[in-house]
Amino acid sequence: MNHLRVRDVMSDAVVRVQGGTPFKEIAHLLQEYDITAVPVVDDQDRPLGVVSEADLLHKMRSVQDDTDTPEATAPPDKARATDAAGLMTSPPLCAREDWSVVEAARMMAEHGVKRLLVTGDDGRLIGVVSRSDLLRVFLRTDQAIRREIVEEILVKELGEAPSAVQVDVTHGHVVLTGHLSSPAAVPVLEALCRNVDGVVEVEFRSVTAADPHEPLEPSAPTARA
Repeated sequence: MNHLRVRDVMSDAVVRVQGGTPFKEIAHLLQEYDITAVPVVDDQDRPLGVVSEADLLHKMRSVQDDTDTPEATAPPDKARATDAAGLMTSPPLCAREDWSVVEAARMMAEHGVKRLLVTGDDGRLIGVVSRSDLLRVFLRTDQAIRREIVEEILVKELGEAPSAVQVDVTHGHVVLTGHLSSPAAVPVLEALCRNVDGVVEVEFRSVTAADPHEPLEPSAPTARA
C-alpha cells in the first residue's frame, strides 16, 4: 500500500520573505495573496521561521494598547521588532516532501498547527501543506479504494483469493463480507483497510458455508469499526 505523499498534495507556489522584510511589506503580502502567514527564508531558501497574522497583531497591540494584560502585550522582542527576523516564530515546523499524508497530519495534530512548510532533501523550501490539502485523500473514488483493498491487501498482503471477501465501498465506508482462511486474519484485514487513504469506516461481516462448494451465506456482523 502506498499512501499519498506530501509532494502529491502540497502547494508549491509559496510566497516567502527574508529576514529583512519590513512589517508593512509583510502585511501587504498577506492581504494581496489572501494568506495568513509567510515563511521566512535565508539566502539559500532554507526556512528560518514563519510570520503570521497573529505575530503582526501582537506587534500592533503592543504599540496601540497601553494595558498590561497578557492578551494585549507582545513578547518583548516582538514588541520592538520591525522586520520578519524579529517578528517570526522560530524554528518553523517542516515536513519532508516524501512524508506520507498520515505523517504530516500527525505532526499538525501534535503541534496544533494548520500548515507545515515542506522541504526537499537539501533543506530548501519547496512548498506548503495545509489541513485542507491533507483532506484531499478523502476525495479518492470508491472504485480506487476498492481496487487497493482487493489487490494490495487481500491478495498481496494476506495471500487470500480475491473472491474470498466481497468488498463494497460507498462514500469511503468499506463493508467486507466473506470468510478468511484464518480467523486471526480478520483484525489484520480491518486494520489494513482503515489505513487506506480515503477510508472513513470499516465493517467486517463474516459468512459461513456448510459446504465449500455452496454459496456463502452472510451471518450477523462480527466486528464494526
